[in-house]
Amino acid sequence: METRIGLLGLFFYYFVLISTALNIISGEVQSYWEQPFAQPYFDNSTKREITATVGQSALLHCRVRNLGDRAVSWIRKRDLHILTVGILTYTNDQRFQSLHTEGSDEWTLRITSPQPRDSGTYECQVSMEPKISQAFRLNVVVSKAKILGNSELFIKSGSDINLTCVALQSPAPPSFIYWYKGGRVVNYSQRGGISVLTERQTKTSKLVIARAMPSDSGNYTCSPSSSDSASVVVHVINGEQPAAMQHGNSSANSILINNRSFSRRGRHLRRGVLDLGWLGHVGGSKNLILSLTSSWFCWLLKSIGPLGGYGR
Repeated sequence: METRIGLLGLFFYYFVLISTALNIISGEVQSYWEQPFAQPYFDNSTKREITATVGQSALLHCRVRNLGDRAVSWIRKRDLHILTVGILTYTNDQRFQSLHTEGSDEWTLRITSPQPRDSGTYECQVSMEPKISQAFRLNVVVSKAKILGNSELFIKSGSDINLTCVALQSPAPPSFIYWYKGGRVVNYSQRGGISVLTERQTKTSKLVIARAMPSDSGNYTCSPSSSDSASVVVHVINGEQPAAMQHGNSSANSILINNRSFSRRGRHLRRGVLDLGWLGHVGGSKNLILSLTSSWFCWLLKSIGPLGGYGR
């Protein structure tokens, strides 16, 4: 009998001891979660100003710590439209999608094939009282390629064709830049002397065709992976002195010959008469390039009359 009483007393003692310990632990845990730093908060290390190109998916990364059982929503600020809640899409526009990996703190809004109209502010919002949100700014731009120089080039047969293409307003380097002649990719095996140097970091590509021939004439197009393409027309001319060419800005006021500029108002052009004496300095050059704009060409035609009688 005494042994049973002793065991019951010992059992009761340990029961009280364990209950007290559990109450203390429970109180500490509850106190922990009630502390401010245990509430959900945003990780501000994520990028909040995003630039995307038309047609390339835009990703907005929102990182929430201590989320617990609360939900993350994405809101379009301009019309307060709920796009996603958790991983569910709440809009008829299926280009919007929430990406989340189980166990991670990141909730990503993906916009497939964004358009300029999608530019604006988007909010990552946590469902708690009071609600907390973090704003992200999306800029959707149209990336365009540009071939440096004029849109029409005249090259002397035997000289090199040198074209440089730049991808403008591209937030990231293009994964590739292709060159086309007509509708076909430039064929390196078709003839020797063709080289392409592409620098992804500077978003440039250079096409060089050595010892150009008339058969190299045509429309050349630069097409980066994420940009609108750009084209240039190349004419390969036989002979030392190609005919006067019309291209560029119609409001130009000078003739460029061997990189020397001669003004319409200069001493070589006066009183409607074209003084050809200065051509003697460059007339024998093998690299003569005579570029006339439309306004110059018209002006020159008007001068033919006086020119015909010049020196009589």
